[in-house]
Amino acid sequence: MPLPVMDVPVMHEEAIAAGISHAYRGPWEFFVGGGAAVFDCNGDRKPDLFIAGGTEPAALYVNKSEVGGALSFEARALDVAEKDLKSVTGAYPLDIDNDGFMDLAVLRVGSNMLLKGGPDCSFANANRNFSLDGGRAWTTAFAATFEEGQQFPTLAFGNYVDRSAPGSPWGTCHDNELFRPMPGNGPDYSEKTTLSPGYCTLSILFTDWNKSGIPALRMTNDRQYYRGGDEQLWRIDPGRPPRLYSGSDGWRKVSIWGMGIAEADLNADGYPEYALTSMGDTKLQTLDEDAEDGRPVYRDIAYERGATAHRAYTGEALKPSTGWHAEFDDFNNDGRLDLFIAKGNVEQMPEFASFDPDNLLL
Repeated sequence: MPLPVMDVPVMHEEAIAAGISHAYRGPWEFFVGGGAAVFDCNGDRKPDLFIAGGTEPAALYVNKSEVGGALSFEARALDVAEKDLKSVTGAYPLDIDNDGFMDLAVLRVGSNMLLKGGPDCSFANANRNFSLDGGRAWTTAFAATFEEGQQFPTLAFGNYVDRSAPGSPWGTCHDNELFRPMPGNGPDYSEKTTLSPGYCTLSILFTDWNKSGIPALRMTNDRQYYRGGDEQLWRIDPGRPPRLYSGSDGWRKVSIWGMGIAEADLNADGYPEYALTSMGDTKLQTLDEDAEDGRPVYRDIAYERGATAHRAYTGEALKPSTGWHAEFDDFNNDGRLDLFIAKGNVEQMPEFASFDPDNLLL
């Protein structure tokens, strides 16, 4: 039988039943964080969870579910100092040292960590072994890529407000950071490249926007605190210093409350489109068909594709939504990419919707 048109998935809340009892808490520094890293940490082909906690300790939950049965997770203690598991704003899984075990890049308000993964979901702080200075910034974004000819990944960290700067938080966005691996037999991130200016970055993404085979670094930035900023695209050529694309390259100034970013090739032309969440309209950008080759000229197609998601889809409130994480996936198995947008008021902002459920755009 053919699949029904627009089959709508139905989700059930099962966290407590599955053994997950966890909360992300904290004051102002933790309003723009949270979430989970989903990865297989023990080789059983089941997704495990590392969940940020803000002022509460981050936690690891190992998947104990039976195939085809109910979801079941078991909390697993980590051999990491408790103080290092607090102030976590997010985490990203990747195999940094190519040993077959997934590692974690852990973002914090304070020193970031690289946790080296080992057998049976074991982890250890590897900042010293990998020569990484975790810094003291308020870190909110991360991305990684393997540059041409490199054995180990290049790491990028996106930072938010520089809390120590005079006049903070207004106009005091922190610079962002790029760590390229040094030559050697193991990961060595002892040299840092500063990506300046920073505009209070909340999400970053390595992306091959022009099908060159060379990933660039795209950043979505929060206009709440920057002055004179916009969205950013960095050219990251192998072996050369990063260079920011500008108006002379065709880059159009877009100023939004940039929070989440996701990419997908929605029209199968080989070029990615980008979903950018914000307070109010979600942006959906595509390369302008009239742009000259090699110029990053984008136009917004969110309205024509029905993807603005600017208000809560249910309820009577007409106030604008607040979008956070965005992700493309085929949620209903019809062969088409859908868009999930996590939403929610920034604690207490009365000018935006207080009841603001997540969106799933099919």
